[in-house]
Amino acid sequence: MKPLFQIGCVLLLTCVCLGAGPTAQLTNVVTAARAQIGKTVRYDPAYRKLDYPSGDVPIESGVCTDVVIRALRSGPGIDLQQRVHEDMKGNFAQYPKNWGLKKPDPNIDHRRVPNLQTYFKRSGWEIEAKDGVRTFQAGDLVTCIVPPNLPHIMIVSDKSSPTGRRLVLHNIGKGTQEEDRLADFRITGQYRVPPPPQSRRSP
Repeated sequence: MKPLFQIGCVLLLTCVCLGAGPTAQLTNVVTAARAQIGKTVRYDPAYRKLDYPSGDVPIESGVCTDVVIRALRSGPGIDLQQRVHEDMKGNFAQYPKNWGLKKPDPNIDHRRVPNLQTYFKRSGWEIEAKDGVRTFQAGDLVTCIVPPNLPHIMIVSDKSSPTGRRLVLHNIGKGTQEEDRLADFRITGQYRVPPPPQSRRSP
């Protein structure tokens, strides 16, 4: 029997700091993720045929990546299914070969954490730790490893625990939840959706 987290969904940090206030766009990501609580109530990694673009599995279920996909689609209007697929079509060799695929598959590629990490890095979304310190903003996307070796992704919340640590929004087995889990796993990446391009004014 395959493990529940087969699709994929921190070294614990010596210091975790809260960043400056998030942009309206990142706040929208958090709001869109929180809106999934009570709607997405199961973790289901089954492969499904999806519409393209804007395809989705039933809202009642999904995996950790589906929380992010839905939040970015509903919030800033970013369709990761389409963006990842378009990038993989032209740059397939740059993406992980963990699943033995020989060409892109828009039904599943964007629902795999390592593929999202690759796309985020290629798109310039990665936020590097500075001297071992990570500064989190609400709306940041954080990838990690759930023991023993399961890739996972979470969205940093705008709410904090009593100790001041940011909560996260994610699906780690029981549907979309908002929990104090940011320091529970080894972090493998931090990413931030860039602000939209400023509209140019006519001279």
